[in-house]
Amino acid sequence: MVKKKVLIFIISYKASFRLLSVYKKIPYKKLKKYNVTVLFSDDASKDDTIRFATKIKKQNKNKRIIVKENKNNLGYGGHIKKCLNFLINEKFDYAIMIHGDGQFDPKYIPDLLNSITKNKNVGASTGSRLKKGSFSASKGGMPFYKLLGNILLTKIFNLLLNVNFTDAHTGMWAYNLRFLKHKKFNKLTSSFNFDQEFRFKNILENKKITEIPIKTKYGDERSQLHIKYALNFFFKTLSFFLIKNKIIKSNKFYKA
Repeated sequence: MVKKKVLIFIISYKASFRLLSVYKKIPYKKLKKYNVTVLFSDDASKDDTIRFATKIKKQNKNKRIIVKENKNNLGYGGHIKKCLNFLINEKFDYAIMIHGDGQFDPKYIPDLLNSITKNKNVGASTGSRLKKGSFSASKGGMPFYKLLGNILLTKIFNLLLNVNFTDAHTGMWAYNLRFLKHKKFNKLTSSFNFDQEFRFKNILENKKITEIPIKTKYGDERSQLHIKYALNFFFKTLSFFLIKNKIIKSNKFYKA
């Protein structure tokens, strides 16, 4: 039986000192039924991220590891789009995205894969820090302001779009590449709101996104959930409501 191809892509920007600890947590033993490749993808960092990733590759020659560096900073969304195009071009079946800063634990990779492989109608799955309630997230070290903002913005997203997510801001995703071959995601933003637009596009196309509960660890990484991002998220969600109800038109979300 031919094993399904899985790519774990670790997106990084100035995350050199966390890469090794993230890689070591990948549960290879629980992924034996898959043909696993790890991609370290760096978005033009000026630190030692590429040097550390290359060192990890050299020290693990028995594993399939790819190291790629963007010559110019593509932005969060642009970086993800480049990785997704690579996945499609290389004909992987499934993909897992985690961040190189260590916030999302790779131990949940098998659970994420199970959530998209056991149901053919699931296009993507995410790791939710709030699936088991706010106490679980705060116990993991999520700052109060970030926790409160996440809860409020997720509730607004759910209310306006008639969905029921628990964490609309997670950066841990699993993708079923069968749903990505059309490459419509390339029309989405290259900014930090890529995940938000990707989620909305899946809602419009009736592609199911599931969630699994995860715990996270917060260190000194920079949070993206600040006032500017929160306002941007709110107004973008409002525009989604108008688009979904056909009050305004959007070629980005409705044209092939």
